[in-house]
Amino acid sequence: MLTKSDLMYDLPGELIAQHPPETRGSCRLMILNRKERSVSEVEFNRIADFINTDDTLVLNDTRVIRARLKGKREGTGGSVEMLLLEKLAPLLWKTMVRPGRSCRAGNVFSFDGNLRATVKKELGNGRAVVEFSSDGHTVKLIHQTGTVPIPPYIKRPSDELDDVRYQTVFAENDGAVAAPTAGLHFTPEILQSIQNAGTPINYLTLHVGPGTFQPLRKEMLAENTMEEERYGVSSKTLESLRKCKSRNGRIIAVGTTVTRTLESIDINSSNALSGRTSIFIHPPYQFRNVDVLLTNFHLPGSSLISLVGSFAGLDLIMESYKKAIENKFMFYSYGDAMLII
Repeated sequence: MLTKSDLMYDLPGELIAQHPPETRGSCRLMILNRKERSVSEVEFNRIADFINTDDTLVLNDTRVIRARLKGKREGTGGSVEMLLLEKLAPLLWKTMVRPGRSCRAGNVFSFDGNLRATVKKELGNGRAVVEFSSDGHTVKLIHQTGTVPIPPYIKRPSDELDDVRYQTVFAENDGAVAAPTAGLHFTPEILQSIQNAGTPINYLTLHVGPGTFQPLRKEMLAENTMEEERYGVSSKTLESLRKCKSRNGRIIAVGTTVTRTLESIDINSSNALSGRTSIFIHPPYQFRNVDVLLTNFHLPGSSLISLVGSFAGLDLIMESYKKAIENKFMFYSYGDAMLII
């Protein structure tokens, strides 16, 4: 049986992208051909060359919210960092609190602008339901106080550029604490070129949660689980996916979030679908709906490399990652991309 150790590799720190590319869509794109077991490279803006008119491209239109708040615990003055996970009511949020021992019911945290949060319920694992309050416009203050929650491997504070670049150009529905990073490379012009060629573009929503950065905790791969994330797929998208399959086209998933959503649903449903998925994809896994995967380069020992290893074959993925390192590809959220065909 596969273990977490099978997903490990050594990555030089200088290959972890700390900033977005100067121009969106200008990154390198590795083409990984599963059948030929070959690797090649083009510029990302040539991705349309690898998409057929019978295919359909599926994007995640979630929008990253200003979810990270830093403040103090009242009474002790200890530093607290809070991540907004899900709005339950206008002033009531499910959150992740660090340090986790701070999220005891009744504890109060204070932030800039007289914004306060009271822990109403402890959920375990550093999660809590909190209620916000202030002297004025509390909902507006939550947004103003929060910052974009760039990933922990980006070793700098978030800045104004992240407000724009850690967001896809097609982001529509608020709710994510992390960007669907494979989608960050697309520009309106690239998307238009794909549509002009006759390929349908469809959208679904999966609100990316903090689980995307959580390490796998169990050594035996199959014993791991993932935190639930909310998704929604319209009847229009489902109909387009069925038409794609009927004409023997390929469903091209842009990112692991789209892949996890598509592998969690029945595309033959005639009604819109919504729910929560905690699907953890690991080898061996038989993909039901996704035919081609566009993705970034992922952390060693993560659920994400487990997914791409399931899709391409773990040995082929590890071989391609070795070549990516040798050829100085940039890794993780702001890094280069891989198209697995």
